[in-house]
Amino acid sequence: MANFIRNQFGRLDILVNNAGVLGSGVKAEDRKNFRYSVEDITGPNAVSQKKFVNQTYEITVSCLRTNYYGTKHLTEALIPILEQSSSARIVNVSSTLGKLKFIPNEKAKKELGDVDGLTEEKVEKLVEDFLEDVKNDLVETKHWPPLFSAYIVSKAALNAYTRMLAKKYPKIATNAVCPGYTSTDINDSTGIFTVEEAARGPVMLAVMPDHQRPSGCFFFQTEMSTF
Repeated sequence: MANFIRNQFGRLDILVNNAGVLGSGVKAEDRKNFRYSVEDITGPNAVSQKKFVNQTYEITVSCLRTNYYGTKHLTEALIPILEQSSSARIVNVSSTLGKLKFIPNEKAKKELGDVDGLTEEKVEKLVEDFLEDVKNDLVETKHWPPLFSAYIVSKAALNAYTRMLAKKYPKIATNAVCPGYTSTDINDSTGIFTVEEAARGPVMLAVMPDHQRPSGCFFFQTEMSTF
């Protein structure tokens, strides 16, 4: 892909990383009982909702490969041609669930929130430790999120990677954005926002005028938020 874009166009102006999977499967017979709201996934109801969800090691690996590693590897391949643009943008479609406040593991929260000390090696190690804990059935013992842990950790890692990219490549405006609770197949069409409404944030960041463009920030739809 990188060679094709380079040969055909010479540069890349905008990269939107939108691919994502949930990393957990709600059992078909329980979908009518499951609640997808942030409060139900991260609050007191999270543990009681676990019985409705399949959260295996294999599904977790697939989620991290798509949501974090896939985005990271594609972005790294395209950075050289993004640098050929005078107004390059990277938009990482993330989630509110990836906010640090939803990571109960204090060590992970501290490392992901240390923007000045963030390194790819630290994030990679954190993701590897999480996968090892999933493999050994230590998710709750090690204080990872009990519900949708793969999705939450993958988006938290993506947010950290966004901040690292913004710092490493200051000429490329790099931001993360949560499109909101959107009605799609990933949540059995229970979302409150349409696809068109959800697209406003990513599109805004992709085409924002140069003199206004932020970098290293997190947005909820079109409003700047916190990591």
